Amino acid sequence: MTAHFAGSTTRLPGVAPAQVATDAQNEPEDVLAHMVLDARAAVDALPDGVVIADEDGIVRLVNDRAVSLLGTTRTAAEGRPLAEVVTVTDQDGASWVGCTQPYDGLVTRTGVPEQSWITRSGEEVLVTARIHRAPGHGPVTDVAVSLRSGRARARLDRDRSDLVATVAHELRSPLTGVKGFVQALLNRWDRLNDEQKKLMLTTVHADSDRLSRLITELLDVARLDTGRLSTHPRPCEVRLLAHRVIDSVRAGAPHRIDFRAPADLPDIWADPDKFTQVLTNLLENAIRHGSDPVTVTASLDGDHVVLQVDDSGDGIPPEIRQRAFTKFWTTGQRGGSGLGLYLVNGLVRAHGGTVAIDESPQGGARIVTTWPAQSDRS
Repeated sequence: MTAHFAGSTTRLPGVAPAQVATDAQNEPEDVLAHMVLDARAAVDALPDGVVIADEDGIVRLVNDRAVSLLGTTRTAAEGRPLAEVVTVTDQDGASWVGCTQPYDGLVTRTGVPEQSWITRSGEEVLVTARIHRAPGHGPVTDVAVSLRSGRARARLDRDRSDLVATVAHELRSPLTGVKGFVQALLNRWDRLNDEQKKLMLTTVHADSDRLSRLITELLDVARLDTGRLSTHPRPCEVRLLAHRVIDSVRAGAPHRIDFRAPADLPDIWADPDKFTQVLTNLLENAIRHGSDPVTVTASLDGDHVVLQVDDSGDGIPPEIRQRAFTKFWTTGQRGGSGLGLYLVNGLVRAHGGTVAIDESPQGGARIVTTWPAQSDRS
């Protein structure tokens, strides 16, 4: 199909010239013009930039996004050589067309892989191309170039850097404790009494548990991000699991943690390891950013068991509560990995539950999670 733009003939990529000629003979000119205008509107609606050049390397179509990314105009771009329109360069100043030479190479060549390039304004763009050929590995008939902003990849790179920094920081503290106590035991074994040895080994054991839990959390974060988190739900007794978590948290640092639940509270349908992970994160978050006492309350609400954790700290202002569930979000001066509530949110929702932040009666934060009750699964 053909139409005239900027004084030249435009056809859609992948349509052979012979087919275009046949279509032009069989279709009225106004119908063809409307079809091409519709095609242009569709290309303009794409989120990525598109530049289409013909077999002679002359640009026949540029969409709005490409015009914006390349810093040109449609009138100036269409009808000019591809090398003069796609002016992105690499770090050494070499042009995209000069480096990739889309019209050369083997007759089996059908594309140019995506790579990072720099526009004249200094913005990073990711550029790829599809090479269309005549049937039977014939000559190039069209080159369709796609451009998209590199900002998303830059954000991903920053997230990866933040993750590396977080992992390094969070691993350093328990590893330092383990190394220090093991070194002391090796150097002073004969001079330490049994009580001192037991204290050191208990601390090493607690730090090892912390390391193991952190590694598990990092793996779960990666699985959440890729949609590959697996759970193994079964009937779980909330009271039993909650008391185990509370005892474990108290062993690491003595704090006043109260637990309240009715005697007839039904079991929940959940993965016990993930439930333990969620409650451990909530309690450690409450202790780190709040103050004693911390209260854990479980109750039945319809077909869900509601588990809420209240602390006595400063709370989380309403305007930033949704941000608390984002990755690497932290507040205050007490640090943390910034992954705790992100992981809590992902794990609870993977079970079909919900997570919300409210204000506790003491003025601190209240984190409310819901879990499906076992009565639904019986």
